[in-house]
Amino acid sequence: MVSSRPAESSSRPARYELLTLGDELLLGLTANGHLSFVGSQLGRRGVLLQRNVTVTDEAATIEQEVRRSLAESDVVLVTGGLGPTVDDRTREAVAAVLGQKLVFDESIRDAITARFAQIGRRVAENNLRQAYRFEDGEVLPNANGTAPGLWFERDGKVVCLLPGPPNELQPMFTEQVIPRLERLGFLRQREAYVQIRTAGIGESALELKLQPVLQPFGEALSVAFCAHQGHVDCRLSSPSGALDLVRLEEIAGTCAKLLGEDFICLGHDSLGRVCADLLRESEKTLAVAEAATGGLLAHAFSDLCGACKFFAGGVVCCSQDSKMLLLGVPECLMLQHGAASAECSVAMATGVAESLQADYGLAITGFAGSTGGAGGNPIGAIHLALHTPQGTWSRQLSYPGPRGTVKNRSVNAALDWLRRELLRARSGSTASSSKFGALQ
Repeated sequence: MVSSRPAESSSRPARYELLTLGDELLLGLTANGHLSFVGSQLGRRGVLLQRNVTVTDEAATIEQEVRRSLAESDVVLVTGGLGPTVDDRTREAVAAVLGQKLVFDESIRDAITARFAQIGRRVAENNLRQAYRFEDGEVLPNANGTAPGLWFERDGKVVCLLPGPPNELQPMFTEQVIPRLERLGFLRQREAYVQIRTAGIGESALELKLQPVLQPFGEALSVAFCAHQGHVDCRLSSPSGALDLVRLEEIAGTCAKLLGEDFICLGHDSLGRVCADLLRESEKTLAVAEAATGGLLAHAFSDLCGACKFFAGGVVCCSQDSKMLLLGVPECLMLQHGAASAECSVAMATGVAESLQADYGLAITGFAGSTGGAGGNPIGAIHLALHTPQGTWSRQLSYPGPRGTVKNRSVNAALDWLRRELLRARSGSTASSSKFGALQ
């Protein structure tokens, strides 16, 4: 075991490779989100993942790829294949490559037994396969499952095995793997850049707007733009070290002031989290009503810790009857204007705020799918409405495209409208929807 990188390798960046294992990934039965998660976590610390290979559960194939990665890289991350069944061969295959004996660890057995007792189940014989570790390796506890992670160091290199389920892998990676890599000198102690998150402004327009602030720094400042559904990020870094973190944050602060309401935050907070913070700060509550987005808007808030402090709840009402029964939308209004209309969205926003006794009501209705649009409401026509203590407004958006894209863009637009309204309320402004057109 080693405690740090060899002196001869400390002058160059560490090379990372990721091996994602599992037939289910290659068959498309399970989405491979490990690459995007691990890549983004490493990227925040200035590390570019050099290679990702997805391979089958065959032991010979696993051994071949691990041996190759270990020869070429400083850190080899392996995900999947640590379960209790016969197709989980990662532990044995990697042990063969490392020349390590697998030893039974009673502390792992006790953790597995305790977890099964917690959920009222008995430990099956094959579950104890997960209680083996490398003879000269370490164990990474798994608080959300029975398969622990395994950690091995030799000759300045690291091999890390992690379970496949994202709800187990992700917290283990951020809470255990990242700190270990920091201590070994494989990662920076902080993020390698300062990120400016924006909404309501396109990637090219954002670059032009920030040019007067960023251009004078020349090659000392590295600028990267990344567009997502609903927001655009601008990352500021100084690979040469000419600008320290304090100076980068000062530059980002100047950019934030220039952007005004188009600025969301510095860092990685979602639109939902930013809205949640503003609601908490103002001691206001929110309720949502959805027809076209099927609960995605409510999920943006219910997924946050402590949501009950500001989120009164949500109603998913796809049929006309549910809109009438749950939100009090008048039948005559829907007969005259349609269930996917500005008038209906206003009634939904007002109805959900009143029913759940919330200060703000946010509603989405429209045509997200490939059928249903008619007349002035073609496919992709979305109606948003926002009920506030000062009044209620509606907006129509046009998002032609696949159903999933329309739903996500609609939710992001609704969240950003709410964010802007909360900012205006905080500043005492009453110009509620004047800037919303930029979101389209």
